[in-house]
Amino acid sequence: MGPMPPMAPMPPMPMPPPPVWNMPPMGPMGPPPAPGMPGMFMPMPEMHSAFYWGHRAQVLFRDWPGDRGDVGMYILCLVVVFALAALVEALSAAAKGVSSRRPAAVLAITGIHAVKMGLAYVVMLAVMSFNVGVLLAAVAGHTIGYLLARIGLFRRATREDDAPRNGALAASEAEPRP
Repeated sequence: MGPMPPMAPMPPMPMPPPPVWNMPPMGPMGPPPAPGMPGMFMPMPEMHSAFYWGHRAQVLFRDWPGDRGDVGMYILCLVVVFALAALVEALSAAAKGVSSRRPAAVLAITGIHAVKMGLAYVVMLAVMSFNVGVLLAAVAGHTIGYLLARIGLFRRATREDDAPRNGALAASEAEPRP
């Protein structure tokens, strides 16, 4: 037996469109509003799915800084995002400065952590506006906040504070013995 001859190419087969394409357009969900009641339509602001540059943004709150031609509100928005990001780093440094096992200190550290995480999520939501200026303000705020915390502006660092202790308290933090 020898090799088989090549098959002739098949013509393309026409296929009907998927059934979803043949469906009528969907109307509003649910029952229509009662007579005399206005509809529930609310205009949605434009949402960006890629980073963009411009002062007409919506960050954190509806119409803030808004679509005004006013650049001052946008700059205020950038300053607020910068300050919040720097505050996150300051709170992180403040929590590291307290290392006592006393219940009051543990509660203080827990409270600082809760506030820090809440602010960090607010900064994250601001960055999710996809505005490049807001992203740069958040990164700069974290950077400057970390730098200031590291050089000791927010807490007085000593050589003992930077040394790893493996959970042991420093001599100044140890509870006095009776």
